[in-house]
Amino acid sequence: AIPAATLVVMREVGSGPPELLMVRRTQRMAFAAGAMVFPGGRIDEADRNLGDDELAAAKVCAIRETIEETALPVALSAPHDLQADLHAGEPLEDLLQRHGTDLNLDALVPFARWRPAFHQPRRFDTLFFLARAPDGDWPLRPQAGECESAEWLSAADVLRRIADGTATAIFPTLRNLERLAQFGSFDEAVAHARAHPVETIS
Repeated sequence: AIPAATLVVMREVGSGPPELLMVRRTQRMAFAAGAMVFPGGRIDEADRNLGDDELAAAKVCAIRETIEETALPVALSAPHDLQADLHAGEPLEDLLQRHGTDLNLDALVPFARWRPAFHQPRRFDTLFFLARAPDGDWPLRPQAGECESAEWLSAADVLRRIADGTATAIFPTLRNLERLAQFGSFDEAVAHARAHPVETIS
């Protein structure tokens, strides 16, 4: 299974449950084409260079992929718009140094781990993390060629779209959305995650 990481970014709204950062993958993608997903992707060697161990590397990956796919500068000590430079191939490590900012890996809370046991052409071992959205009004810019859209939706809203057939999701996303729909705040989700140690779901 390919090591991967996903970030569930949550933001509080005036009333009601928190909203989640969701992207819709393009129909041209080899994996989960057209599906609603949380930002994420495979862990690469550059992520491991910034992380002390595999868990830290997964957190770096989740942050980097979120910036690449949506432009949201989550878990940076001093938020900056890094998306275009990452797309141009500049390493995240160099961008952090240039802008005088650091990754706040402690801001990511382990939430789940999914590693399907059945055989398929692409199988991922994915760590899911929770993170709070950065302060400020950061416009979302879906990554061309990978994401058709990026938007803020409550877990219940996404589940309704899936139920009425206007959206699709793969099984791990669906089950995590059902879990996230229970929470009335980011703090509730974090408390639940910390009370239930992550076990690999196959």
